[in-house]
Amino acid sequence: MDFLGTIINYILNLGAPVFVPFIMLIAGLIVRMKFKDGASAAITLGVAFVGMSMLIGFMVGAIGSAAQTMMERTGIELSIIDGGWTTMANVSWAWPYAFLMFPLQVGVNILMLVLKKTDTFNADLWNVWGKIFTAFIVVAVATPILGAVVALVLAFIIATLQIILELNSGDINQHRIEKLTGIPGVTCTHRMLFFSAIYYPFDLLLRKIPILNKPMDAATLRSKIGIFAENHVIGFLLGVIFGIIAGYDVAAILMLGVQAATALMLFPMISKLFMQALSPISEAISDYMNKRFAGRKLFVGLDWPFMGGSSEIWFTVIVAIPFTLIWAVILPGNKLLPFAGIINLALIVPAYILTKGNTLRMVILAIIGVPFFLFVGTQFAPIITDLGLTTKAIDIPANQLISNSSIDAPIFTYAFSFIWQCLQGYFVPLFFTIYWCVGYFFYARELRKEAMQDIAEKNNE
Repeated sequence: MDFLGTIINYILNLGAPVFVPFIMLIAGLIVRMKFKDGASAAITLGVAFVGMSMLIGFMVGAIGSAAQTMMERTGIELSIIDGGWTTMANVSWAWPYAFLMFPLQVGVNILMLVLKKTDTFNADLWNVWGKIFTAFIVVAVATPILGAVVALVLAFIIATLQIILELNSGDINQHRIEKLTGIPGVTCTHRMLFFSAIYYPFDLLLRKIPILNKPMDAATLRSKIGIFAENHVIGFLLGVIFGIIAGYDVAAILMLGVQAATALMLFPMISKLFMQALSPISEAISDYMNKRFAGRKLFVGLDWPFMGGSSEIWFTVIVAIPFTLIWAVILPGNKLLPFAGIINLALIVPAYILTKGNTLRMVILAIIGVPFFLFVGTQFAPIITDLGLTTKAIDIPANQLISNSSIDAPIFTYAFSFIWQCLQGYFVPLFFTIYWCVGYFFYARELRKEAMQDIAEKNNE
């Protein structure tokens, strides 16, 4: 068992830029893709992942430092350190049962494909740590209430539910994602999309405001305001504003403006690499499935970066930063200082898909969504810190708490991990569980209805 765990951990520790392309190459060869074509696509996909990671790291270094300076200027002290998603992943993999999650995810996916309960092949196996994270939170919360054995069983049940819902989310979001990205046969199976269920009731209200229900994506803005809607110009202006708020001198302000412009200009270029890599693989899989399963399409589930060419995403990411800092200061009970997670894509990507790229609604939803992330990050801090100290996965100073201000799918993870506390008379997690389930049901219904209408219109043409 230890040997199996060592092998699985070694493979997954290769990281997304190596592991995901490897999985895609294997998938391509299985569907009779030529090796040279599959290898070329896989390497291009790896390059795209590395490029996107470099750009995000670049943004965190430039914009994140300015955000940190803003907080320091306020004199506010928040006691919980934001370790970012990488810290959460390291802590998750230190959980003793972590290696079992990989075969569980693969097994559930295969079973659902065979039973025709999903049309999504989840190639985003590197993000299996998200299920591990949920499972160890369940164990930590449920063990004092229900006992260690029951808590462990419940942890794997909830993790299995998350695996199933990620596949279902991939299915229902695929049509809209394809329309937004132009990449056929690809979907997103990352749990961050679960946050759409929290946004959905708010977005229904926003749609009733006429000005918020008009097209407001990047292309529309360019047609209305010209150069001021270009990526590099938007980036420069936002960077300059951040520099001024942070109290930088003129040279530093202009440098931050150029750095932000660079990031926003390069993101769409990197995104094209995802399209270049994924199109031949998805087409090969689609052709293979059509030959063997008449009328059935198979979608490839991936992490969010292939959507990274959207100008709307990056504009909203930067605009959301000052509001994140404001919420951190004024939100009652918050003790988490946003820093490593200040570039919060889990806050923005669900809003992008939900609003179909309506930038103004995305910004409003992001402002509404920030408190949920800070609340959950604060709630998780003692558990994450305790596991980190127990496993020695990370170095944590004495009397210091650590968490993450951008936990993916924060309400889903909190609700289904803390729900057992209703047995002790604490019903907030139960409320959020019901809220999430209802929101997800109606959002899924809207997506299915939209897909059916588009297909019917296409058939009538």
